[in-house]
Amino acid sequence: MSEAAALKQQILDLVRCYYESAHQRASFEPFTTRITYSGRVYDAAEMVNLVDSALDFWLTFGPYGERFERRMQAFFRARDFVLVNSGSAANLLMVATLCAPELDGLLRAHDLPRLRPGDEVITPAVTFPTTLAPILQHRLVPVFVDCEVGTYNVNPHLVEEAIDPRTRAIFVPHTLGNPCDLAVLCDVAERRGLWLLEDGCDALGATFCGRLVGTFGAMSSLSFYPAHHITMGEGGGVVINHPRLKKTARSVRDWGRDCWCDPGKSNTCGKRFGWQLGELPLGYDHKYIYSNIGYNLKPTDLQAAIGLAQTEKIEQFVAARRRNFRRLYEGLKPLEGYIILPTVDPRANPSPFGFPITVREGVERAALVRWLEEANIETRLVFGGNIVRQPGYLDIEKRIHGTLAQSDRIMRDTLFVGVYPGLTDAMVDFVVERMASFFQRG
Repeated sequence: MSEAAALKQQILDLVRCYYESAHQRASFEPFTTRITYSGRVYDAAEMVNLVDSALDFWLTFGPYGERFERRMQAFFRARDFVLVNSGSAANLLMVATLCAPELDGLLRAHDLPRLRPGDEVITPAVTFPTTLAPILQHRLVPVFVDCEVGTYNVNPHLVEEAIDPRTRAIFVPHTLGNPCDLAVLCDVAERRGLWLLEDGCDALGATFCGRLVGTFGAMSSLSFYPAHHITMGEGGGVVINHPRLKKTARSVRDWGRDCWCDPGKSNTCGKRFGWQLGELPLGYDHKYIYSNIGYNLKPTDLQAAIGLAQTEKIEQFVAARRRNFRRLYEGLKPLEGYIILPTVDPRANPSPFGFPITVREGVERAALVRWLEEANIETRLVFGGNIVRQPGYLDIEKRIHGTLAQSDRIMRDTLFVGVYPGLTDAMVDFVVERMASFFQRG
């Protein structure tokens, strides 16, 4: 072993010792310990990977990023997996890919055509802003349909009714890790010739009919923000299931360039100075030819190093989320006269991001939120509620199909608490006790 390798091993051994000394969690004290709705769950492996990457000083996307992509591609058994710097960037990348003119030369006669300005995209009114933003940024028109109290997903039976001659795609999030009715959505998309995109940012590990969520649409997004199932700090990814979207998605992520060389390499194609594309002169450097309007959406290798360690924990993290969800459901079931508990399709096995409840008529959500927060129990609303009521989206070009009454109710009456793996049984029990005491005050 070289001197440098020996020193590196000593440093990494010290990192493990440091984790044991400095990162142990304090014991839970009711009313004092903050019960967050989410949080980082990690051990020495993440810190060792992070320091190992730092010592190699590969600051941009590199070896850890490539290993992460291969591991997630294998997890989903996908055509490709493209790592990006956030779940929001993942949604942007999916829409930008489907809008790329390059697809005209890549898609086959039996494929759906690419999206163009003015095309409509059906999407639920209860959503996260960055699911909607890429639709608007690419001059597509969102068509909003109502959601369901209980699942908090798009009402699948309204989707086909919302289709008109300009409709070209369906873009749906699996809200709080609860899978949408993918049987209906896939059937509608196939029969009516529509692209299906999944926002799976909340749903890593969820299944529908025994199949992983994220493998049904042409593409699906993931988020690796600390609130999500695994984390690399900031980060996200796109699961690519359609084989002719791979090249364009990677190009759009990497500035829109035509070159497919790995980082640090310059002539993978063997004719770096032999291309003639667009109106460029013959021999223009292939590393500086851009076939798409793109961005730099890559994360750093430091982030990917953390994420790679987290991938080893996906199964245990999902199991913990499901266990906490079940404890909350069973503990809160006696309160069904006051609250609506979440609804799960019998064909689905969620990978819960949170535990949503909707208060019944006569119960003030704000009062319940205050009651929980006063006990140091963190709460959240269901993202943007009815997004069309948000100030930044009041004047967007849009079409609304039918009424959004249930989306408005979710906006008014729904909240969620955490189920993430960092919660102990004592914490979950305290949440149940505190919520029950709200309705037992007389």
